[in-house]
Amino acid sequence: MTFDATFSSHIYSLPFVGILLSISLGPILFQNIWHKNYFRFAIFWSLISLTMLMGKFGFRVTLQEWIHMLFHEYIPFMLMIAALYTITGGIHIVIRVRAHAGTNGLLLLVGSFLASFIGTTGAAMLLIRPLLDMNRHRKYRIHLVIFFIFLVANVGGSLTPLGDPPLFLGYLQGIPFWWPMEHLFGPMVKVLILLIAIFLAIDHYLLTKEEKQPKVRETGQRLLHIMGMRNFPILLSVVMSVWMLGEWTDAPSSGILELTWAEIIRNILLLGFALISWKITPKMVRYYNQYCWEPFKEVARLFIGIFTTIIPVIQMLHQGITGPFGGLLQLANPGGQPDSKLYFWLTGWLSAFLDNAPTYLVFFHMAGGDAQVLSTSMAPTLMAISAGAVFMGAMTYIGNAPNFMVKAIAEKQHIKMPSFFGYMLWSCAILLPAFIIFCWIFL
Repeated sequence: MTFDATFSSHIYSLPFVGILLSISLGPILFQNIWHKNYFRFAIFWSLISLTMLMGKFGFRVTLQEWIHMLFHEYIPFMLMIAALYTITGGIHIVIRVRAHAGTNGLLLLVGSFLASFIGTTGAAMLLIRPLLDMNRHRKYRIHLVIFFIFLVANVGGSLTPLGDPPLFLGYLQGIPFWWPMEHLFGPMVKVLILLIAIFLAIDHYLLTKEEKQPKVRETGQRLLHIMGMRNFPILLSVVMSVWMLGEWTDAPSSGILELTWAEIIRNILLLGFALISWKITPKMVRYYNQYCWEPFKEVARLFIGIFTTIIPVIQMLHQGITGPFGGLLQLANPGGQPDSKLYFWLTGWLSAFLDNAPTYLVFFHMAGGDAQVLSTSMAPTLMAISAGAVFMGAMTYIGNAPNFMVKAIAEKQHIKMPSFFGYMLWSCAILLPAFIIFCWIFL
């Protein structure tokens, strides 16, 4: 950061709090107004934040910080989401098997691991329709959608920066590509096993209450049919390019906005992969997937506001215990040592009600913001922050972007999903015990 003065008041964090509260409460309290005007909310809070910064630091320094954020954080973040959203939207899967607990559980397991490599949004959009189609004759289907949100849309995205937006933000801050795989694989697998075991018990019980299902396989039809197979090599290319360019730690500077050649090449490749996928995918495939750009546009418009208003918050956290957030830092770091359990629950609960990507970034910087230190000597703390952001995004519909998207798709198929607080009854009853066990074993 190039700010040459310190922040003495919490007031500079108010626009960040304002936009997060708008995102979390807007869809609940005034849904129609929100969906028509959410970009105006993002611009409103951004302008307030930038105006306050210009009043303190001047136009030139504020513009410099905003441009740095734009090219080093926002654009790479959106290019990654755009690439995965475009490529996975070009793959359509049809599964023709009789629904039973074993096949449903297997699909959830496969989808959970797939989410780490094609993103929770990509995996959710790819597999929610096949799951619902397999179970279309059933009376009881709400639990299928809820566990799908738990596992595929959240917990499953724990193993790489491609899996969930918080981890990609960590990657942009300097966390190694395979760090989540090394430190979160064990916790994720144990949480998955516990949740899938609960799912199998519930699904098996509800199947016993169902009427006998008709056979769904017809002569000459394949059990598994995939359209858009040509997108799989492009997906693999995304994974390999992001990983390999991330390993190029001594990449020379390009001389353009302090970007290295590794960063520029990665951004160009991500854009190129998205364009190739769009060009080679038959329109019919995207039609079957009900593909549209509105979810991506909403993320892009909201996150420009989030990334803008978080600039002063990060600077205040870097001031340490002498800054405006000194009391909170002392609470999270009693005696100067981080409390990993507290980091997990603070990150998790805020991720559940706000948005897990900016929440991760806040606590990342609260823990010092040094990627080298956090990924080595403070690895338990970073694991707690990462797990809190990724796992507990499943606690509410608004914790992670795919949650609402999955809910909307289910409701279009005439599944009466629980209300906001009805969903929380499910998540508190099932996820909270699992997360308490996670803390007891790993933190």
